[in-house]
This record gives sequence, structure tokens and C-alpha cells, in this order.
Amino acid sequence: MIDDLRDLRTHVRGRVLLPGDDGFDQARRPWNLAVEQSVPAVVEAADAADVAALVRFARARGLTVSAQPNGHGATPALNGAILLRTRRLDALEIDPDARRARVGAGLPSGRLQAAAAPYGLTGLPGSSPVVSVTGVALGGGLSWFGRAHGWVADSVTAFDVVDAEGRRRRVTADADPDLFWAMRGGGGDFAIVTAAELSLHRAPSLYGGRTVWPIEHGAAVLEAYRRITATAPDALTLWLDLLHFPGADPVIAVDATHLGEAAEARDLLSPLDRLPRPLADGRRTMTVAELGSITAEPTDPGAGSSRGELLTGLDDATAEALLADPIAPLMSVQIRHLGGALARASDSPHGPLTEPYALYLFGVPADPATAGAVTARQRAFADSLPVSGRKPLTFLAPGETAADAFAPAALDRLREVKRRHDPHGVFRGNFPVSG
Repeated sequence: MIDDLRDLRTHVRGRVLLPGDDGFDQARRPWNLAVEQSVPAVVEAADAADVAALVRFARARGLTVSAQPNGHGATPALNGAILLRTRRLDALEIDPDARRARVGAGLPSGRLQAAAAPYGLTGLPGSSPVVSVTGVALGGGLSWFGRAHGWVADSVTAFDVVDAEGRRRRVTADADPDLFWAMRGGGGDFAIVTAAELSLHRAPSLYGGRTVWPIEHGAAVLEAYRRITATAPDALTLWLDLLHFPGADPVIAVDATHLGEAAEARDLLSPLDRLPRPLADGRRTMTVAELGSITAEPTDPGAGSSRGELLTGLDDATAEALLADPIAPLMSVQIRHLGGALARASDSPHGPLTEPYALYLFGVPADPATAGAVTARQRAFADSLPVSGRKPLTFLAPGETAADAFAPAALDRLREVKRRHDPHGVFRGNFPVSG
């Protein structure tokens, strides 16, 4: 295999790194440094033609390719596969009149938001501006604006891909409905995306930000959060955060976005203003390009251990369980309000997301003992709360599988699409549908 891989440099124009090369270890690392990616080569594609050449090379030699722009969502499932970096495929075109964008596979969400904002338009961004637009869409994608506009994948209208035979193709609902369905949330198992087209949404006004209180006000904050989310319009999204950063006191925060005018947002959020004085209140009128500032997530790789769940409710017993004990050694426990358009019909592998809240648990495995304690605390939280057992693909963690994300009928259909479009297993996603 090593000789074959050395020959790869004559087939692609982008950089090829093999074990022993300067920069190989850095190039193969995922975003989550707690995950080990054992790969025989890293290819940094120069363009879509490079991707096609790599796929033809791999297919002819019985090799496997796994695509990542920056390595978000990585798992050991790609061990042994050629790691394809697509970050250089970062073209961006916006048609403001048609409210449509064309984005390269490596384009980060923040760049799309910055380009759309001057037109009063938005994509469907998540909490981090550095995650690729297409990577999120391939996993379905939960957005700040999902309650108003559904899954991120619901807004995708076309994919430009390289298929398992190394052909460049355009995939749409009309041209290939089964493949299009699978790629709008089923992961990266079916083809390699080089670009995507997606609908943009009107966002002439946006109000949002984070408000933080000492944890001793946790019960009151959580009650206000429950009251607001019980009647919130689809334009309003709230996330609740229990936070305990090293060297700081534990706090509770509410993150909010409202697709509308500030006065309306302040009225909807007025229960927060009747709480004790916060430590900080960052709510303001903002542009859609500034969404990443709300949670201020790290923009550089680091080690982490996460667990995601979907909650069937947020009743009194659930609220009590959330606040019963300190969250340590976790750094954050987040509750995201879902519902709205996410609960309505979706022609995607996930289908409608009927659970009203999502739970996300995060800690840093600084050493083996801490890693074990983080995992145990995550398990204890999940065991004490009304979780449905299903979870979005983008919330899966290493050790989980596609069967944890999809209903059996959807998973069977995904596997059939995989058999028809990639019978030789040229592609491998972070969470392969075949197990």
C-alpha cells in the first residue's frame, strides 16, 4: 500500500502527506484532539478535479476515502482510510434576488453569514462559525434558526459531488431523489461533496445574546426559561447553559436569538428581566454575521468529550434533576429549545424532530481519570432525565453509531442507497450507516 500511496502524488495536484512526512501528524488531527485518527495518507485537494482523481485512484486499488474540511465530528471509524481535506474548496456565490447561495465543501459557516448579512439574508448557522456549511448539512444540522426554518439540510437544493466511480455529478431531488434524500442528513457515506446550493432566508432584523447569573439563581432562571419556551414563537430560540469553567464559579446562562425587531424580542424575553440582577447581559441588536459571539465557542482545535440526547419534556422533575448537583467535572450542560419547523414534516433521513428539547453535555478529558469521571457524569445526567433514546447525527459521539440517530426504516433505506451508490465501500463517513 505504501508504494501505491507514494504514487498518489502523481495523480493529484494538492498536497499529499504520508507517515514520516513533515506535517503529517498535524494534518491528520481532527478538531477534537481526544480522537485519534490513524490514517495512511492525507490529501489536501486543490479543487473538485483533485477529488475526482483521488476517488478514481482509491477505487482502482480497493482503498477507502473519508472527507473532512477541518475534522469536526471525527471518530475512529475512518481509521485506515485516506483522509481527504476539502478546506481549499471554499468558493462562495450569493444570488440575493433568488435568495440562494452556492458554497464550496470547505466553506465555514461564518463566511457565509458575513456575505449574506449585507443583503438582510441568512443561512442556518449553528453555534460555531468555523464549522463547514456542507458538513453540518450532511448531518442534518441544528441551527439557531431551526425553529423557524427546519433542519439545515432542508434548505439544501443541490449537491455537486464526486461519486464512487470518480465521476463529477450534480445531485438534486429531481435528478436522483434517493441519493439526494440520503445526503440531506444521512452523513458522508454516499459521495464526496465538492459544493452545495442552498436557500437563504430573510433576516432583516436580529436580536440576541447571552445573559449570565450566579448558579444560586439557577431555579429561578430555569423556571423563566421554561415559561418563555412554552409559548415562544418560531422566530425565537433559547438555549439554557449550566457552565463551570476551570478557576471560575459555576453560573447559569440563557442564550437567545430572535428573528425580528428588538422591541418584540425584549417583550418576549421580559421574564428574564424580572430575575435577580445578572452578572452580564450581552443581549443587543446584531447582524447574522455576529452569531458566533453569543456562545463564543473556541475557534481552535482542542480535546473534548461530549454526549447528546433529546428530551421528551422539561417538567418539574426534570428541572429538579438538572440542578440537583454541581455539573463538575463537566464544563457545560446545555438545553436547546427545539420544536417549531423542526417538528414539522421533513423529507430527510431524520424526518420531523418531535422532541421539544435537546441536551448537550461537554467536558474536557484532561487525563484518564478525568475522562472517566466526565463519562460517568454524562451517563448520570442522561439516566436522570427523560431522554428519548434518539439523537441527531451531529450530536453523536465516538462509540455511537448511525443506529442511534435514525429510525429503523430510515436506516434500512440509507443502507440500500449505500449499496446502490457505493457497493465497494469507497467512502466512509464519521458514522457509517452500515455499522
